[in-house]
Amino acid sequence: MAKNLSTQSDSAGTQSSLRAGTPKNKRLAGAIIVALFTGWVTARFFVSAHDTIAATRENACRALEPSPLPQAVANGLPADFKLPDATGKMWSLADLKGRPVLLNFWATWCPPCVEEMPALETLAEQLGNDAVVLAVSVDDDWDAVRRFFPKGTPISVVWDESKTVPKSFGTDKYPESFLVDASGKLRHYFVNKRKWDSGEARDCILGAR
Repeated sequence: MAKNLSTQSDSAGTQSSLRAGTPKNKRLAGAIIVALFTGWVTARFFVSAHDTIAATRENACRALEPSPLPQAVANGLPADFKLPDATGKMWSLADLKGRPVLLNFWATWCPPCVEEMPALETLAEQLGNDAVVLAVSVDDDWDAVRRFFPKGTPISVVWDESKTVPKSFGTDKYPESFLVDASGKLRHYFVNKRKWDSGEARDCILGAR
């Protein structure tokens, strides 16, 4: 008889314990659901924000009116090269991977090239270390380029003595510019001068990171 009473007591205690724990379990489950929902909403927010930024930057590129890539680089892979700057340092696109590069072909004897150069310098200053403005000169000698930048320039300027690099990109007209993204692929091609000091230009370049 005492054993039965003990069993009944234990059973009642267990049921009582379960009933007592139910609200706590419900609160815990509710907290987990809230946390999961909050995490989902946060993730959706950041994905949406990222997509919005990407779309904004792509629209900025469209505002600059890019042209289809020339046939020579239609696969999106730029022709690599090694060209010297005024100090003798060699530059190549392969060495610049990890940052977007605005590759500009120009010459000091080219009026529209000269006209857009101040805007390119402003762009280079705005981008800082986030991207590179690389200007490939096809002048006949370095002296002309040095005279053009008597006080230096924030642009990275290299010299193509053979004038073959523009041809490897499928062009021999100036100025022309190619946007190379951080992975080393060609993103956009721009014929003639552009307003490189505009907000659209900055957003377009940074969108290639």
